[in-house]
Amino acid sequence: MDEPRSNDLSRRALLRGAAAAGALLAAPAHASSSPASGAAQPVKTLAGKGKQPHITVIGAGVFGAFTALALRQRGAEVTLIDAWGAGHSRSSSGGETRVIRGVYADRVYVELAARAFELWPEFEKRVGHTIYRRTGALWMVSDSGDFVRQAAANLKAVGFAYEEMTTTEAAKRFPQVAFDGVHWALWEPHAGFLLARQACGLAAEELVKQGGKFRLARVLPFEPANAAPLHEVQLANGPAQQADAFVFACGPWLGQMLPGAVGNHIQATRQEVFYFGTPAGETRFDPDTMPVWVDVGERLYYGIPGNERRGFKIADDTRGETIDPTTEERVPTPEALSRARAFIAQRFPALAGAPLVESRVCQYENSPDHQFILDRHPQADNVWIIGGGSGHGFKFGPAWGERVAQTVLGERPLDPFFGLARLEKKAFVTPRDLRGERPA
Repeated sequence: MDEPRSNDLSRRALLRGAAAAGALLAAPAHASSSPASGAAQPVKTLAGKGKQPHITVIGAGVFGAFTALALRQRGAEVTLIDAWGAGHSRSSSGGETRVIRGVYADRVYVELAARAFELWPEFEKRVGHTIYRRTGALWMVSDSGDFVRQAAANLKAVGFAYEEMTTTEAAKRFPQVAFDGVHWALWEPHAGFLLARQACGLAAEELVKQGGKFRLARVLPFEPANAAPLHEVQLANGPAQQADAFVFACGPWLGQMLPGAVGNHIQATRQEVFYFGTPAGETRFDPDTMPVWVDVGERLYYGIPGNERRGFKIADDTRGETIDPTTEERVPTPEALSRARAFIAQRFPALAGAPLVESRVCQYENSPDHQFILDRHPQADNVWIIGGGSGHGFKFGPAWGERVAQTVLGERPLDPFFGLARLEKKAFVTPRDLRGERPA
């Protein structure tokens, strides 16, 4: 193996890189002359002269809640609607924690992550609550290493700190980890985890504090009869919701809500998460001493320490079976638990035989290529579609909300990289995990 290469930049250099990425994000990364990627119809004009537009956002997960907040901060009147509440247990944004990282093979997400690293502390200051816990992330490379090496090149280009380590160096730094089968490791010091459901709830509360509205209601599916602006959405349990524009951020329900425009371009897959109990008084697996970790091998496992004292989290990023997120019985399978136990015993020997203290069955809402969706409805140009988090979207919450708000308000053009047109001729073959590999 080559000698380890270090690009361990200072915090000041990281912030310079993040600021540079923010500047990059101010302009479209993929220019096009097609109408779909041109300047959005100015929503501000829909409300009438001298009035702020009223925008309704459907879905209070991380994409919807932070889009609503960003729209309100730009002066729009905003109503946020969710069927079960912000960060509820059926949502893809539910659960205690989510990873925040900059490791991506697609540079557009590294640049977006740089902006998110700036905005999460600002959000924390505004709401008076700690959401982002910086633990660093340990990437253990047990496969060919192509994904992590490409990601490292993107980290360097954007200005994020990282360090490549031999397994000997990694074992010395993290003695609680067994590196059998690992070829080398990458240390990402700025990474960590976010408090997920709490962040969604706090964003919705902050929206109301800033004069926005939150409404607990079920919006009925929308299917336009002709190409015309939408003036209201129908609710199952109350009067129709009227607005100048609508943003559908419905996560795994996006295809059900917009069957014509989205349909099966969004599919929800079953994902099982386990929390194992650490020995009494044991501190080696707490956030102060144990980082977020990712094992990039035959299967991609990842985990988060602490988790609000829920236990030592482990999850398999491999896509599960397709489910209905409303009716799914969220009971973990013995097979997934057995695999998780075996992996824990191999990689963290001190936790071999540790008891299962909690478990969750959540879902990813996948687009066919794992990229996000941000586009106008093809038959109603005051209707916006955002989604496709694909298991990696949470970390971008405030940065993605900012970008969506800018696009909806006509401050920046649509980017075809996130457009619906790219999906029109794609069969849905779910990539195996975040590396984008196809199943055998």
